[in-house]
Amino acid sequence: MFAQIISTMLPVFLIAGCGALYGRYRTPDIQGMNTLNMELFVPMLVFAVLADRQAPLQEYADLALAGAAVVLGSGLLLWPLGRALKIDLRTFLPPMMFNNSGNMGIPLMVLAFGEKALPAAVVLFIVEMLLHFSVGLHMLDRHAPLWRLLKLPIVIASIAGLAVNLSGTTLPEWLLAALNMLGEVCIPLMLFALGVRMLDVDFSDWKLGMLGAVACPLSSLLLVWPMLYLLDLLPLQVAALWVFAALPPAVLNYIVAEQYQQEPHKVASLVLIGNLGSLIIMPLVLWLVFSAGY
Repeated sequence: MFAQIISTMLPVFLIAGCGALYGRYRTPDIQGMNTLNMELFVPMLVFAVLADRQAPLQEYADLALAGAAVVLGSGLLLWPLGRALKIDLRTFLPPMMFNNSGNMGIPLMVLAFGEKALPAAVVLFIVEMLLHFSVGLHMLDRHAPLWRLLKLPIVIASIAGLAVNLSGTTLPEWLLAALNMLGEVCIPLMLFALGVRMLDVDFSDWKLGMLGAVACPLSSLLLVWPMLYLLDLLPLQVAALWVFAALPPAVLNYIVAEQYQQEPHKVASLVLIGNLGSLIIMPLVLWLVFSAGY
């Protein structure tokens, strides 16, 4: 089992480490890289996975509901803690709710459970992204229009992929192959970009960062338990949900906080120290998941 955990985590660390090493001696255009990923490669992956009729999407409805419950429920669980510690909730709660389901979640689930876990990883990623750009933006700006969602390439790709799948349309193999090749570029690129971002760790608010590194996965993991009893989840979906719940805060939280000037230095500590903390938390969660036979 130890070898299984190492074989899952080592590629993640190696690729992220390559990004950190390259970023240490060069100045890569991370913003351009992330834009390319979020506007082309990730939407291609989302569309390819959803449009492939070999993935019966009706089986993932409960998983999508569970993912939404974990994201929103973690905010509700940690709201009293933020109030008690007198932390600005707009600074504290979004990083606790919206996790790294893209940069770390998709690669990690595929490495841990194989290509068969890709649809589950993509479904959870879509749920997290939709909630981030709706509920998350509303938390920072109550006047943020929801129609912005319709302009996101990921949302457009999701709608198109669902339409193809549910209509019964079968795409040519050569087209799916090309889409998958483009989409799979995003997986190592996400990890590489994450490694470069780790160079920007700000320890000035390390106490808040340490709090978030524990509170983010703990609150989400606590919410998984009732989902197992309330929803009819397949074994692979249960495993994916556990991993999803243990993920650290998404780097996107920092980008959004900087855009809205919502204490970005504190959000940076929450995000980046939380990702460092995942080096301890994620192997423990994988050990529990593998021990349970998933």
